[in-house]
Amino acid sequence: MVRTLAIDIGGSGIKTLVLDESGQPQTERSRTETPQPAKPDLVVNAIVSLANQQGEFDRVSAGFPGVVRAGVTETAVNLDPDWVGFDLAKALSDRLKKPVRVVNDADMQGMGAIAGHGVELVITLGTGFGSALFLNGKLVPNLEMGHHEFRNKETYEQQLGRAALDRVGQKKWSRRLGQSIESLRKLFNYDRLYIGGGNTNKITIELPPNVKIVPNISGLLGGIVLWRD
Repeated sequence: MVRTLAIDIGGSGIKTLVLDESGQPQTERSRTETPQPAKPDLVVNAIVSLANQQGEFDRVSAGFPGVVRAGVTETAVNLDPDWVGFDLAKALSDRLKKPVRVVNDADMQGMGAIAGHGVELVITLGTGFGSALFLNGKLVPNLEMGHHEFRNKETYEQQLGRAALDRVGQKKWSRRLGQSIESLRKLFNYDRLYIGGGNTNKITIELPPNVKIVPNISGLLGGIVLWRD
C-alpha cells in the first residue's frame, strides 16, 4: 500500500494527514500554528515536526497558499515575501527524503471536493480567499481570484478574508459573501460552487441549491489526487 502524507499550509495553521491509495485517512490529523514570521525555513521545520508524528509514508502532497509552478512558490501574500521563488518541493523532499508534489492550497482542496462533472468552482474562506476552477475534473491551475477587484475598489480577499470578518462581523461579512457568489456565478456560469476553509462556520446566509459547503479536511484529502497521473 502506497501511503501519502498530505500537507495543508495555511496562514494561521499547518495540518498533516496520511492517506492510503484510495484517499482514506490512515492517521489522525496533526495541526500546529503557522510560525510567525512565516518564513520558509520555519514553516518547513514545522512541517517536518508534524510529519514525524504521522508515522510511515511513501510520498508527499502539499497545498500552499499562493501561486505554485513546478514546485516553486511564486506568491505568498499571507505568509512572507521570502517565499517568492522558493523551491518548496525540493526543500521538503530533501528534508523528508520522499518524492514531493506541491500545488496551490485551494487547488488541492478542490481536488478533494469536486464531483468531476461540468464547470466546478471552489473558494476557500480562511486567512485569505482562495479559489480553484475545474472543467470536467481537469484543473485550471493558479486561479488567484482573491486578488481580483470585487467591490468598493477592494479585492475578494480584502472584503472576505479573516481580517474583514473580524472587522465587520458575521452578518455583514455573510452578506458580502452572498454578493460574491452572485458575482462569481455571472463570471463563470459554474454548475457547482464549493465553499471550504476554516471560516465556513461563520456563514449566516442561506446558500443557493448549487452551492455546497465542504469540510476543511478536503484540503488534505485532495493530496491523493496529485498522484493520479
